[in-house]
Amino acid sequence: MSPKRTYYGFTTAQQRKLLFETWEATGSVTGACHKARVSRGLYYYWKPRFEEQGYAGLEEFESRAAHKLRRKAESVEQRVIELRRRNPDWGKARLAQELAKANNWVPVLSPNTVRRILREAGLWPEGVGGEKRLPRRSGGARSGRGRPPTRSGAGAECGPVLCACDPRGPRGASGG
Repeated sequence: MSPKRTYYGFTTAQQRKLLFETWEATGSVTGACHKARVSRGLYYYWKPRFEEQGYAGLEEFESRAAHKLRRKAESVEQRVIELRRRNPDWGKARLAQELAKANNWVPVLSPNTVRRILREAGLWPEGVGGEKRLPRRSGGARSGRGRPPTRSGAGAECGPVLCACDPRGPRGASGG
């Protein structure tokens, strides 16, 4: 058997029903889990509910939707909006830093949360940030790539290679 654990995704009511029907018919937890393609842990997770409510208890379950959204307090959102209206040239990072400064340098909001608040309030310009820029063209005659850097001063007229006019001596000259 593989040392990696098998991932079992979310189950459907049909899978759960098949699991317990097979288990009641055979009495084998492993065989029922194999047939329904679920883990043994899932069987033991649903078993108390099945014993209490029967097949009807397998139909519905608690939602996987977020129960507690990570919204900031209304007073914090109002403070962000107030700071933006007073200082329209400040960006999201500066606004987040100003809020942290007022809170003894403990971060209150991330810059992206500031942006979300401003976008919802209609104070963040559309099309700013989050857009992908077109890549720069590489190569070509005007890009400057492929040309050696030029020097100024003595020897500049000959280019980057040492030659007779260079005070350091011609190419191939011995240093000694």
